[in-house]
Amino acid sequence: MLLVRSARGACCSLSSVRHDIPRLLTGSTANIGRMRTFLSGVLATVVAVAVCGLLAIKLGLVPANADAKPGKLETWAAKTALKATIAREEPKGDPPLAPSSANLRTGMELYRQNCQVCHGAAGARPSNIARGLYQKAPQLAKHGVEDDPAGETYWKVTHGMRFTGMPAFANTLNETQRWQVTLFLKHMDDLPMDVAAAWRHPASRH
Repeated sequence: MLLVRSARGACCSLSSVRHDIPRLLTGSTANIGRMRTFLSGVLATVVAVAVCGLLAIKLGLVPANADAKPGKLETWAAKTALKATIAREEPKGDPPLAPSSANLRTGMELYRQNCQVCHGAAGARPSNIARGLYQKAPQLAKHGVEDDPAGETYWKVTHGMRFTGMPAFANTLNETQRWQVTLFLKHMDDLPMDVAAAWRHPASRH
């Protein structure tokens, strides 16, 4: 008797499953259809954005002039990419050179020769080149980078920055010279007396 009941129960279960299969298949088909619709919408949106961007570039609607104020998207993209790249590539730890008076003085001279025209001199107004740059070059004599990690400054001196007027000095200054410039910028607000005097009064540097 127990076997008969078990057999009947099994048959009922199989019958129920058999009746549920079409419903399950129908539900799966509907889900697949909704997923296809969603993915098609996403793809269409991506294509539309790409086409609009290409048209904007082709029609000259994206400013390419140096005196145009950058948009929020451009500013965000440039700053985010720069920050991430520096965090990945900057030298870690202490500089390989000591901030000696000799290194700081050499760094000051290299700054004068290569950087001052854009980033300013002590007590001087920005040059015509600095005022015409896009993006605006920070005036390091007034608003320095003493609080930035030395490795970050060294990376900027070495590689420059895309979409700005900042050049890369990897091919024009050797590694020691790039570190000397970095040390000068790092210690610009705490220079030895002789270097500070030469920095503030160029005529007295010799």
